[in-house]
Amino acid sequence: MVSAMTDDVYRYNEERWEALVAADALFTRPMLDLDEEKARAYLGLARLGLPDDLAGRKVLCLAGGGGQQSAAFALLGADVTVFDISAGQLERDRSAAEHYGVGVRTVQGDMRDLSALYDSSFDLVWHPYSLTFVPDSRVVFREVAKVVEKGGHYHLMCANPFFSGLTHSSWNGEGYTLRQPYTDEAATSYPDQEWVYDRTSDGRSIREPREYRQTLSRIVNGLTGEGFLLTHLSEVHSDRPGLEPGSWEHFMSVAPPWLEFVWQYRPGVLGTA
Repeated sequence: MVSAMTDDVYRYNEERWEALVAADALFTRPMLDLDEEKARAYLGLARLGLPDDLAGRKVLCLAGGGGQQSAAFALLGADVTVFDISAGQLERDRSAAEHYGVGVRTVQGDMRDLSALYDSSFDLVWHPYSLTFVPDSRVVFREVAKVVEKGGHYHLMCANPFFSGLTHSSWNGEGYTLRQPYTDEAATSYPDQEWVYDRTSDGRSIREPREYRQTLSRIVNGLTGEGFLLTHLSEVHSDRPGLEPGSWEHFMSVAPPWLEFVWQYRPGVLGTA
């Protein structure tokens, strides 16, 4: 099953992710050594304040192909659907499901158009890093609101808006210099980090990610406007002492690059539709 949206943003992201699959990049490698305990620890549901009894619950892994989250949720008894732009990523979800003897539903498409899922209602939408791959996050939030159950949860991990586009290579000897404007839909691109690849893969021929800045106000107001209430927020950072300035981990200790949200869909509570 494939959704209908095929604009330039779709084509760029699809081509890039198919190339990442071919290069066996980190985010395309299925997790094949899980058991229930490891799956529960990997997802960290208790830390996020989410129910960890998943038996029979409908879970959508949104833009989350690759055989990682889907396998973990399926091992915990969830009814799993994976929606992703990359056919190669979805194939890895199916391979992981076969490896564990579980079932997953796979749908190819763009997260800005979830019409292929309008016949479903999910208890949990699990959305790993991908929001910045589209210009307007609000389009995605409107679609999520159409497929999540009332009282259900939306887990979102995304770029920290204040540091989007900044990396450890911006070290100037004293700190990390912000140069890009803090404005919605400002386009940015930068090389993949070294840890995305290993000795068996080569990312030099793969185009850099094309990302679009989403301000914190757009993210928060966009989600509250759709009827979501914030229940959890954490910053993904490093707190190890003695890190080398200019290294990725030191950068993470100064400028947390990612945020992790949990939202509950409660339309009408704040006067929203």
